[in-house]
Amino acid sequence: MRVRAAVSDVSGEYFGTSGIRGRVGEAVDASLALSVGRALAADADAVVVGRDARTSGPMLVDALSAGLTECGADVIDLGVASTPTVARSVAWRDADAGVSVTASHNPPEDNGLKLWQPSGQAFDGPMQDRIEERLDAGSFDPKAWDELGERRAWANARRRHVEAIADAVDVDGSPSVVVDVGNGAGGVSVDALLAAGCEVETLNAQPDGRFPGRPSEPTAENCGTLAATVAATDADLGIAHDGDADRMMAVTGDGEFVPGDVLLALFARGAASAGDRVAVPVDTSLLVADALDEVGADVVRTRVGDVYVAERAVADDVAFGGEPSGAWIFPDATLCPDGPLAAAKLVERVAADGPLADLVGAFERYPIRRATVEVAEKRAVMDSVRERVESSFDDVDTLDGVRVDLGDAWFLVRASGTEPKIRVTAEARDEARADEVFERARSIVTESVE
Repeated sequence: MRVRAAVSDVSGEYFGTSGIRGRVGEAVDASLALSVGRALAADADAVVVGRDARTSGPMLVDALSAGLTECGADVIDLGVASTPTVARSVAWRDADAGVSVTASHNPPEDNGLKLWQPSGQAFDGPMQDRIEERLDAGSFDPKAWDELGERRAWANARRRHVEAIADAVDVDGSPSVVVDVGNGAGGVSVDALLAAGCEVETLNAQPDGRFPGRPSEPTAENCGTLAATVAATDADLGIAHDGDADRMMAVTGDGEFVPGDVLLALFARGAASAGDRVAVPVDTSLLVADALDEVGADVVRTRVGDVYVAERAVADDVAFGGEPSGAWIFPDATLCPDGPLAAAKLVERVAADGPLADLVGAFERYPIRRATVEVAEKRAVMDSVRERVESSFDDVDTLDGVRVDLGDAWFLVRASGTEPKIRVTAEARDEARADEVFERARSIVTESVE
């Protein structure tokens, strides 16, 4: 028997750059989670489900699990778990898919659903399209009472994740690390670093979906307490996660927050050799390409979003993938951004090669400007931006947003995939030129909004 069921008021594109995400009770609700579960069950006999600490998480997990089990799929419930723990557990439990109930770095009033393949890669475009088609049609396949799926807990996922990280790194000595968990689900980093022999001090380690310690996104502004703590102690470095620990950012032993582009260059140089490529999004600094050029490697540019970086990271010649926002993908280990693994890899590098400040200080930094403009109609604004840019510049790339290569500089205007915002980025090799290009790009967006 097939039935048609109502879905959330979200219409059109359900998936952004990082799954389905939005304001709870508006864009994301129990009805949507129920329907996603029903839609996913058409392709899956067993699904791993986990959530971050958000207060809306249990409600959405219950609804998602109801949809899955109603349509015959078994649910392996991890409870509160980091997103990389969920993604890795799909293969560990021989499941067909995984779902992280999380809004990642978004504020506490948001939540969402991110779907994972057994490889650890997020659902790609065709897989997302199939889910969206079922959601739009509202046509699902509920089972009879004796064919329903079962929901059962698995308590060993976090321990399995710690073991996997331990197998991937070999940390010399006992480096001292301050870990700012951000009131999220990233406690697995603490376990993994302790298991590696590190001395660990924690900040905001109590999971709390209100994020009272600091905003969830691990930016320089939000990590002031971490930077001050590291600087005031004898810690070797600091680590910060977002709410679901798919992101990882770092602070040097001197208390300096490491910009994402610089951290990306450090990881890329450590992973790539001559002939290799590193997958990076279109908003990545030129310093990454310059750093790789010194060892005979190169970048391959993708759309913004770890799902797109992961799609390129499956290629044999791609040694690493990363985003300046803090998502790091080590293809030999997993195709999901694994913040705890990245933390352990960074600590391993510092223990072997010296202070983080010295390692990142080796990279030349170029002035890069970034700003965000809140808009009501992203698509209309971007259409206007594209028209204005294409009529004024020659080298225009529309892979993701609108990117203009000016030779000695570049700028990018793109819509956020998860929020009602337009992001503007510009970079050059000197300050004055960066300011000039950035103001030109921002004025194009302002004119388009008006």
